[in-house]
Amino acid sequence: MEKSDWQNLGFGYCDTDYNIRCYYRDGAWGELEISSSNIINLHMAATALHYGQEAFEGLKAFKGKDGKTRIFRMKENALRMQSSSDGILMAGFPVEKFMEAVRLVVKMNKRFIPPYESGASLYIRPLLIGTSPEIGVKPASEYLFIVFVMPVGPYFPEGFKPTDLVIMRDYDRTAPLGTGKYKVGGNYAASMNAGKLAKKQGFSAVLYLDSKEKKYIDECGPANFFGIKNNTYITPLSESILPSITNKSLMVLAEEMGLKVEKRKVLYDELPEFEEIGACGTAAVISPIKGIYDVDKDKWFRYGDEPGKWSVKLYNKLRAIQYGDEPDKYHWTDIVE
Repeated sequence: MEKSDWQNLGFGYCDTDYNIRCYYRDGAWGELEISSSNIINLHMAATALHYGQEAFEGLKAFKGKDGKTRIFRMKENALRMQSSSDGILMAGFPVEKFMEAVRLVVKMNKRFIPPYESGASLYIRPLLIGTSPEIGVKPASEYLFIVFVMPVGPYFPEGFKPTDLVIMRDYDRTAPLGTGKYKVGGNYAASMNAGKLAKKQGFSAVLYLDSKEKKYIDECGPANFFGIKNNTYITPLSESILPSITNKSLMVLAEEMGLKVEKRKVLYDELPEFEEIGACGTAAVISPIKGIYDVDKDKWFRYGDEPGKWSVKLYNKLRAIQYGDEPDKYHWTDIVE
């Protein structure tokens, strides 16, 4: 593929050569299997379909200038999938087997890893589903783990540009003591209606307030929220928020750069005080925010038309580690030989 083809990929599904599968039967996980099919046979009464026994992850592999392929923080994804499994009573997939499967799927699809200069990457999607039939509400006895990949283009093909968020109090992403801290499909289904409405009105995503009191900042749709003020990186502490591996990494880098880091409840009333705001996650690393519109109060919070200086520094630093342009002193990347 030409450089322009890599850049025009966007962020969407495309077929690659192989995926890796593993089955849980009779109380134990089997061996990893290589498949060239993009189809799975699933019982019509599988718990994944009826009771939401499904969890997934998202991570990336990057081709460096040195020609080496680096997978970013896959152990953290493995641990988070185990947490999701515990949360909805699925058989946990072993961490080492998860990492073995990810390495194997990247190797098997090496021709789809975008070159360094393209700015694109290989997106990796592990999936775990309950497959055995149950009509009573209870966990499955059998499970299927799959990991597949696809090349994805740069998240910002036209450059690192800020976007607007919207607050709509008529929608909740998740309940305070629900499944918000797990990466399960139901959370994303719950956000689709508000997300579609936000995009229709010209916003990039919804900024959700806490579901109980509507006093605190929770998440930016599919991403974690952070704000910078008084040389401090501030991100919400909530049982309803998915613990972002990108956010976790940015907090380490922020401290390294001399910022204080606070993970705490963040009041809605603090929004005017922030000097810059971002949404962070695997897809974009950081999406800088230029404004937040509160529908109910017909009120704007503005942060500037250009990305904030700290957002730029953090974005460039993390990307440099992912692509191998800077030393990986935290041992966040695994090199695939």
